[in-house]
Amino acid sequence: MLTIGVITRGKYGARLLDTIEKYTDFMTESDSIPSILPDFIEDPASFVDDLALDNDVFGMDLVITYSLHPDITPEIVNRAAQAGTKAVIIPGGRSLAGDPDFLRDISKKYNTRILVEDICCAICSDKNPEIYEFSTRLGCPGLQIKIRDDKISEVKVIKGAPCGSTWLMAKNLIGVPVIDAPAKAGLLVQQYPCRAARGTREGIHNSARLHKKAMEDAIKKYYEKG
Repeated sequence: MLTIGVITRGKYGARLLDTIEKYTDFMTESDSIPSILPDFIEDPASFVDDLALDNDVFGMDLVITYSLHPDITPEIVNRAAQAGTKAVIIPGGRSLAGDPDFLRDISKKYNTRILVEDICCAICSDKNPEIYEFSTRLGCPGLQIKIRDDKISEVKVIKGAPCGSTWLMAKNLIGVPVIDAPAKAGLLVQQYPCRAARGTREGIHNSARLHKKAMEDAIKKYYEKG
């Protein structure tokens, strides 16, 4: 069974923990950092020391850090790698992940896979065994559907967004005409109070595209199966 350490920051990361508990058998340990942090942290190591984070979080198979700060994120990754974690996922994109050279050095030194993603529902698979196992249940959405009278009659979530939006989307697609279902899937995900960035072509819009495609693929498979 996959063990996951989660570092939350304010509201960020809380939904992941809830989704893991509801829809997977993964085991978690978590700790939090303050939602408000200085813009610049001169001594990240001392700052993280003062946070007194639970060391159990760093000893998991996979660590996901929502620290969302370019100064302390590499320090958190470094401590996780030192503790023996096999992989680290950094949501929020490269601008918040910190020095890429330092992250590469950590990865090489400790043989730790470090994956930086804007949104976690874009994690479709990975060569790393821990991230791969995570992605079999959480990440890029995967659906199975049933159709009756040209309407969606059932939606089974094979794997869904770590924030939980896929399951809410699935519930609200029942009764929707098949022809409208892909677009409706994307719309429902955008209406969900998603934490992904808005106002860009990525972020929440990418999440909508991924869910739209998941519904298109599910419809295609349903008709191919006959």
